[in-house]
Amino acid sequence: LPSAGIMAASTSYCAPQFGQIKRMCHCSPGEMSLNPMSINALSLFQAPCPQVPASPKIREPGQTRPRAGQAHCAAGDPRAERPQHGREHIVIELHKAGYSYGQDAILRDVSLQLAPGSFHFLTGPSGAGKSTLLKLCYGDLLANTGTVKLLGQDARDLSRDALAKVRQRIGVVHQDCQFLDHLSITQNVALPLSVSGRDVEAEAENLAQLLAWVGLSPRAHALPPELSGGERQRAALARAIIMGPDVILADEPTGNVDWEMSQRLLSLLLELNKMGKTVLIATHDLGLIRAAKAQVSARVLRLTDGSVQLAGADL
Repeated sequence: LPSAGIMAASTSYCAPQFGQIKRMCHCSPGEMSLNPMSINALSLFQAPCPQVPASPKIREPGQTRPRAGQAHCAAGDPRAERPQHGREHIVIELHKAGYSYGQDAILRDVSLQLAPGSFHFLTGPSGAGKSTLLKLCYGDLLANTGTVKLLGQDARDLSRDALAKVRQRIGVVHQDCQFLDHLSITQNVALPLSVSGRDVEAEAENLAQLLAWVGLSPRAHALPPELSGGERQRAALARAIIMGPDVILADEPTGNVDWEMSQRLLSLLLELNKMGKTVLIATHDLGLIRAAKAQVSARVLRLTDGSVQLAGADL
């Protein structure tokens, strides 16, 4: 399915602008039509998470503290329709999935399960198919063989609108993160809010707090060409999570930055995982994997010859 699937998120969005966003940002529906989150400054930086100490709390976008007798989500709100799953629920599942470009089989019989709150690395040499596998995980590609289930639903059975709803819970950080150069970083990060029909002005405080969390407050009004590689990657991460997804897929997020910035990006992804987010990072950086394994229980998956295997403890 093409990236234009995000059009289902907002039929009122200006078509020329939308095409420009699609071409220049290469933003997938998972990145552009997610379920927005609202970040409260005190709860984000001070209040401990009930399950993981010192982890930030996240509220859904536009969600205020309910008055007595008032429901958190109004009737008809898509957030009210989100099913609640136990920890045993698998958010993304591939069963003997395969994908070919023409006659060339890139993936063969790939079986993979991502549970809520889990942390995974996908490693393998360049050209092994890591990016292709990630695209299967957010529905940008459909497997030629086998099955792919996104949040319990077979990707092949999903209409464009249904797929857009599923992608509301999957955030993607692309390897070649791109932005609209004539818009500030704040405006670029806020694009998913605009595309989904949200009131950007109403989310201004939350947006500012998110930029502060990724360390971009001083660069909030800068244009993309003025940013360093590390700043672009952090902006891409902010854009991917602005809508509060349950799953974060990152394709080589540290491939174009130095080691110090790699550690900073890793710390942000680890913090998201502490907040209960499922994280899958495609990378060939074994040093990054070792650094993460010292801080989190992470599964390392190795992609070779089109198949995925659990990597050994030698990593």
